Amino acid sequence: MHKLTESIGKYLLAAVSPLIRHPENAELRVAAAPTGDMLRFRLVLEHADVARVIGRNGMTASAIRSLAKAAGEKAGTKVVVHILSKEEADAA
Repeated sequence: MHKLTESIGKYLLAAVSPLIRHPENAELRVAAAPTGDMLRFRLVLEHADVARVIGRNGMTASAIRSLAKAAGEKAGTKVVVHILSKEEADAA
């Protein structure tokens, strides 16, 4: 599970970094289900960068999520990716 979490985390940061203006402020928070069959990634970005990652009509975010989900399915784990601003993440 740790190897899968690490590889998906690296992928998410590598996919998002070229798209955003403040890659040094990008933060990845991971939560695993107690049963180990689900991983929840929270990609926390600056407010202005969230729109850049979501893309027009959500197409960029959808593609990023699809690849992460496919990697999880290959390992038998459900993967969920949330893209949030720092304000949204702190409020939750």
